[in-house]
Amino acid sequence: MSISKDTARALAALGHEARIDVYRLLVRAGNEGLIVGDIAEHTKLPLSTLAHHLKTLVSAGLVRQVRRGREVVNFADFAAMDRALSFLTSECCQGVALVRNDAA
Repeated sequence: MSISKDTARALAALGHEARIDVYRLLVRAGNEGLIVGDIAEHTKLPLSTLAHHLKTLVSAGLVRQVRRGREVVNFADFAAMDRALSFLTSECCQGVALVRNDAA
C-alpha cells in the first residue's frame, strides 16, 4: 500500500473522538502499553464498543496488539504515526506553482 493510502487510513481511523482518546491514552502509556480492561477503565467505554474502536485502529496500523497469556496488550505504533505525520509535513513551505490559463 502507498504512504498516501496508509496516511488516509490512519487519519480516517482517528476521525472519531473515542478512537482519538484511545490512541492518545496509548501514546501516554508508551512502550508499556495497556490491556483492554485498563483502556476501558480510563475511557469509560463499554468493552464491546472499545473492541470495535481498537479493531479500527489496529486495521489502520496505528495500534499493535500482543497476547500475553490471557491478556491482550495494546501499544501505539509510533513508527506508523511518524510516517503519517512525515507524509503530511514533508513538503512544508516548498511553495506551489500556480497554473494560469492566459489564453482568454
